[in-house]
Amino acid sequence: MVQAVAGTRWKKHGVQRSLLLSSRRVESGVSRNEPLVAGTGTPYRQIPMRVRGKWLLVLTPVVLLGLAHADRDAESISNWRQASRASIGLAPDPAVTPEPVVQVYAARAVRWRGYFGVHTWIAAKPAHAAAFTVYEVTGFAVRRGGSAVRVSQRPADGRWFGSAPVLLADVRGAGVDHLIARIERAVAAYPYPRSYRIWPGPNSNTFTAHVLREVPELRADLPGHAVGKDYLGPRVFARSPSGTGLQANLFGVLGILGGVEEGLELNVLGATVGIDPNDLGLKLPLVGRLGFGRRAVSPGNLP
Repeated sequence: MVQAVAGTRWKKHGVQRSLLLSSRRVESGVSRNEPLVAGTGTPYRQIPMRVRGKWLLVLTPVVLLGLAHADRDAESISNWRQASRASIGLAPDPAVTPEPVVQVYAARAVRWRGYFGVHTWIAAKPAHAAAFTVYEVTGFAVRRGGSAVRVSQRPADGRWFGSAPVLLADVRGAGVDHLIARIERAVAAYPYPRSYRIWPGPNSNTFTAHVLREVPELRADLPGHAVGKDYLGPRVFARSPSGTGLQANLFGVLGILGGVEEGLELNVLGATVGIDPNDLGLKLPLVGRLGFGRRAVSPGNLP
């Protein structure tokens, strides 16, 4: 009998509490169907903006890091020293491609660095050459007092210690031999051959951006997570890496860029945020690009 009375009282109080919450909703103009924050009776839309902002600041890096992890190749994280450097089939076979070719590539960096950015390089094959020549910058030799610039005949489209590369530009045919000669001069004129810094630069992406500015016919759009591409050293103003716009930047940590190929980019502490109208996408740190479409890079000829 006591339990029955207690149950009746609990139900009565529950009904009263429900009616009270309903009346509060009506008084405050809240719909009966609007969801409430659990245990508070407060509608979600009444949560202060500063609280929402805090959650956004916490969750955004976590989501971006998750997307970056999904883009990683397992070998580049765990066993990178023995990871594959083999071709993935994006570069043409020189034995059956007599015409000159220039290609630009990007691949996730090794170990923990691959979560934050990519390594970029340029591969060139003069007319009738038997192999591609790859131009890139690494920090391996700098630690021993050597040059950061590496010129080799490794596979043009080879994996970067396990990470599969993405093709950013591909130019072939008449006039490309002249571009290759200019690429070689730009490589020789790279202003930081004895220096390498992961952040904010100079690094491999600083090198690739330097060469691209000297050979704008390649029109390559370096991805947003190519950390170091905006490092200009003591300069503040320069052409955008694609050669289709302009940029202003302070030592690779603060700047703005606008170009036909790149769209609009804001650089803060080396991280790039921007919009790319050409590809209907956003440029984001860690991820590079997030959007609805992406222009396929196909072999092209000079105008």
